[in-house]
Amino acid sequence: MAPAATSGGGSLPSGFSVLASFPDLLFIFEFIFGGLVWILVASSRVPFPMVQGWVMFVSVFCFVATTILLFLYFVGAHGGDASWIPLDVSYHLIAALFYLSASVLEAYATIALKKHSGLAGFNETFKHYQENISAVVFAYAATLTYVVHAVFSLIRWKSS
Repeated sequence: MAPAATSGGGSLPSGFSVLASFPDLLFIFEFIFGGLVWILVASSRVPFPMVQGWVMFVSVFCFVATTILLFLYFVGAHGGDASWIPLDVSYHLIAALFYLSASVLEAYATIALKKHSGLAGFNETFKHYQENISAVVFAYAATLTYVVHAVFSLIRWKSS
């Protein structure tokens, strides 16, 4: 019974096996969706600096933290120690909550941009509106990705 428990899905991968195990494979989608949110918000007009500042903070923070965590997994810094699994769970839960708040605020900013700008004939404003809509979609996709990663990290923690 003990060998099955140690060789099962209850440990963190290292090296390129990080990209081959399911919950950790989601790092790639976290990079893609988070990077797109970052780029789209940075390239659009910012009518509400406090709201979109939080969205930028969340996207940059999660992008950098995900990069660091993935790098540490690649080099095997955890050394197979099970105490890294709660760190993985905590990070992904916090990132999911951050992205949920950022998604809601970006959706609010996008709706307010449409209401206050009168998009009837302004092509430049409409372009920014479309960028903000895309940012909202990718922010919710990033939220979903972080939630799924957190749930499967919780399952991994329970089985360790």
